[in-house]
Amino acid sequence: MAIAGRGRFSRAKGRYHISFILQPLHSPLSTVNELPGTPDPHSKSRRKREMDALQEIGTVLVELNKQQIAEIDLPESLREAVLAAQDMKTHEARRRQLQYIGKLMRQVDPEPIRVKLEGWRSTSAEKAAQLHHVERWRERLLAEQEALALFVSEYPGTDVQQLRTLIRNTTQERERGKPPRHYRALFRMIRALVESRRREAAPSV
Repeated sequence: MAIAGRGRFSRAKGRYHISFILQPLHSPLSTVNELPGTPDPHSKSRRKREMDALQEIGTVLVELNKQQIAEIDLPESLREAVLAAQDMKTHEARRRQLQYIGKLMRQVDPEPIRVKLEGWRSTSAEKAAQLHHVERWRERLLAEQEALALFVSEYPGTDVQQLRTLIRNTTQERERGKPPRHYRALFRMIRALVESRRREAAPSV
C-alpha cells in the first residue's frame, strides 16, 4: 500500500514549515472486490479520495521554494508545471495549473515525494521543539533564581559567569525599556549549549 498525504506549509522568515498528514493510497487490486469483473460500489469514491490526495501533494510541491524543488526527483514535465504555477498571479490560472499538476501526479510514483516531504516535516518539527526548549530556559532563567543552578547542572559546560552577566544585563535592559540586545544574546548562548549537548548525545555513524 502506497501512502499519500495532505500537506500544509506556513512561512516564517523565508523558510517553509511543513505540516503533513498521511493518507493511504490503495493499489487498484488491493482487495478481493477489486478483481477484474467484480463490481465494487466503493471503488469510485476511493479513486476520488486517491486523486484528491495526489492533488494535495501537488499543491504542497507548489508551496516549496526552488531549492527544495531541486532536491526532489521529479519528472521534468512535473517540475516545469510546478515552477510555472509558482509564477502565476491570478487565482484562476493557478487553479487550472494545480489541476494539471494533479493529473501529472497520477503518472508518477508518489512514495519518494511523500518520503522527502515527510523528512522535511520531521526536521521542521524537531527544530521547532528545540527552539521552544531554548525559549523556556531563557524565561526560567530570567524569572526563577534557582533556574541558574538547574541549568548548569544539566549543561555542565556552561560559562556560569557569562550566563549570570547576561541574565543581569537582560533584566536591566527590560526594566529600562531598551532594545533586547542582551535578551537575544542570552537566547544565542542557551541555544549553543543545547545544540552542543545534542551533538554530543547523537550516536556516531
